[in-house]
Amino acid sequence: MKETIRNMIAQALEASFKSGALKPADTHPSVEVEIPKQSANGDFSSNVAMAMASTQKRPPREIAAILTTHLSDPQGLFDKVEVAGPGFINFYVAPKYWYEVLQSVHAKNEKYGCSQFGKGKRVQVEFVSANPTGPLHVGHGRCAAVGDTLAAVLEAAGYHVEREYYVNDSGRQIHTLGNSVFLRYRQLQGEDVEFPPDAYQGEYIKELAEALASRHGSELLDVPEDVAVERCAAFAAGEILREIKADLNAFNVSFDCWFSEQSLYDSESITQVVEELASRGIIYHHDGALWFRTSDYGDEKDRVVVRANGLTTYFASDIAYHKNKLERGFHRIIDVWGADHHGYIPRVSASIEAMGYEKTKLGFVLVQLVNLLRGGKPVAMSTRAGEFVTLRDVVQEVGKDAARFLFLMRHYDSPLDFDLELAKKESNENPVYYVQYVHARISNILRKARSRGYEEIRWHADFPEQINLPEEIGLIKLMERYPDVVIQSARQREPHRIPFYLKELAGTFHAYYHDRDKHQVVGDNARLSMARLFLVSAIRIIIKNGLTLMGVSAPERM
Repeated sequence: MKETIRNMIAQALEASFKSGALKPADTHPSVEVEIPKQSANGDFSSNVAMAMASTQKRPPREIAAILTTHLSDPQGLFDKVEVAGPGFINFYVAPKYWYEVLQSVHAKNEKYGCSQFGKGKRVQVEFVSANPTGPLHVGHGRCAAVGDTLAAVLEAAGYHVEREYYVNDSGRQIHTLGNSVFLRYRQLQGEDVEFPPDAYQGEYIKELAEALASRHGSELLDVPEDVAVERCAAFAAGEILREIKADLNAFNVSFDCWFSEQSLYDSESITQVVEELASRGIIYHHDGALWFRTSDYGDEKDRVVVRANGLTTYFASDIAYHKNKLERGFHRIIDVWGADHHGYIPRVSASIEAMGYEKTKLGFVLVQLVNLLRGGKPVAMSTRAGEFVTLRDVVQEVGKDAARFLFLMRHYDSPLDFDLELAKKESNENPVYYVQYVHARISNILRKARSRGYEEIRWHADFPEQINLPEEIGLIKLMERYPDVVIQSARQREPHRIPFYLKELAGTFHAYYHDRDKHQVVGDNARLSMARLFLVSAIRIIIKNGLTLMGVSAPERM
């Protein structure tokens, strides 16, 4: 309905310009449509007249009155449209529309909420992309939940989405991994070697060294150290990546592409892009190193891409990688990073612009830290994993559904307190339980209804006479909002809007259902019972659709 009203206002604007009632301008504000906080002010409202007052040089109420006279409503969707307050245009929806919404939910079923808003444009979402140097921790879990749900929301909004994981399988961190494993390997062979503090300290390093020793005995001591370290690095990175894939699979996250950083070196893509930018003067020599003129494109200073020792920096890889992404023809690429990568945004954006692309093609989602709690108290670090609590630990304790839901319960730009005990509670305090229980409860209502002979839940013409209480219309109005929630979630890149909406819908249903005397779903009146079954089964459809977008199951029984 919001989109319908936006179109109606846009057409009214054009008609007002043509008639001379309003003067055309070079630019006009976008048409915003909101739901008023007070139901007395209508079902929908727009402030477009107030936004136009400065360009029209007329009072907003006067502009609003002109627009209302040019509004066309051939389908009779509104009982009335009126000007209120300083110049709001309030729309009062005709009751018949709400029942059409209810029918639409059933007709579209699992597709309800989907749209063609994105018009099939190709979008790539790159997320998690943790270095294969250790297990995934809870911060990676939040990035995984945010990235995967954002991709699902974009798909529902009509975009063609590809999910990608960038495997940092080259560079200093991989060498450090290989050296760490080799040192532990040498200790297992009886050598008294020091294990430096800058090596990876986790217990998993010892486990990898033990696996190498069981396969190869002491033979790695018989090859040059640099060769041994390289072999240890390749083995360890491969094993860790295999575990990362297993953990993500258990977390209901999959990728269309696992892109290797090493492939950029093997194909000489990094060398080629550095040479290309150097030939254009964008990369220059200074103190023996090669520098990128990122300050010319909004960064605070220039950045090194090749050090004086000839080794490339991570930034050089990032330039080649993003060039590769853009050459694959994506309309937009979205990088989901940890908040500690904030400083990388200006330099990567600069590289995009320097290569001749619009910076708007690249979007960023920065995910803040997770504070792990147990009963409100901080959780001690995992002794098994070393420096952090792993995602696997959390999923094994609370389950995939609770973890994903709770990771999404706050906007990603805010730190998140994740309480393990709350995640396991089977009560209304636990938001995932609260929402999932609606689906299970309605499923149980439908099972009992079938046992009483209500086999086929379908629309009947007299339903408007049966389900017309304010609470029932309120539920339908809330259901009507779901497609717009999905679109706004995609447009703003804010997947947390989905669980927020589901909690609101769940709360409204629980309040309706608990008033059994007034809202008994299956009672003695067969026509009323059938109408209410049609109503609650529509809620069940939307709850399942929303949970599916989040990668969370919708149980039939709880």
